[in-house]
Amino acid sequence: MHKALALVLTVACLLTGCSKSKSTTTAASGVTTASSSDDPVQKKLQELAGANAKSCGIFKSQVRADLDAAGQCVMDASKAKAPFYVEYQLPGMTVALAGTSQGKLYSVQSQEGGAGLTSADCPAELRVAPSGRVTCYAPGTFPMGAGAGSHSNMPIPPMMGTGKANPHGKADALPPGHPKP
Repeated sequence: MHKALALVLTVACLLTGCSKSKSTTTAASGVTTASSSDDPVQKKLQELAGANAKSCGIFKSQVRADLDAAGQCVMDASKAKAPFYVEYQLPGMTVALAGTSQGKLYSVQSQEGGAGLTSADCPAELRVAPSGRVTCYAPGTFPMGAGAGSHSNMPIPPMMGTGKANPHGKADALPPGHPKP
């Protein structure tokens, strides 16, 4: 009886392990080397690039050597017109790129947890930004959503001069030297 119970528990543990995410992270660098079944950005990247696309990594840290290796992977795949994707998980947001075997490039962005997931055609050629991450946006541009700035989903506080309360003090108060709107 005890052998049967031990066998059942062993099989249950093995099956539980099979249903978990197939993601592995290198502790020192924060690079995830395999896909995660519950990552909405990962799912979108695979949808855009195709099932046989090469993963150039999922990065949770900014270790320069890892970013350089990912940049080389992306640039090599793009040059060879091979499908690829790369994902950078930054504090509060994720940015990613995908490329198809036809040379089509996509940018994917989301807020933390996959909220506000957007994808769009890349507006420019691939390049490695000063941060070490690969991007397809010109320097100084990075939309988060359809043509919007990165703060487009944030509520805008009331304007001064409207008679509404100012969260920093009395209504319509401005620091000395600032013109009244």
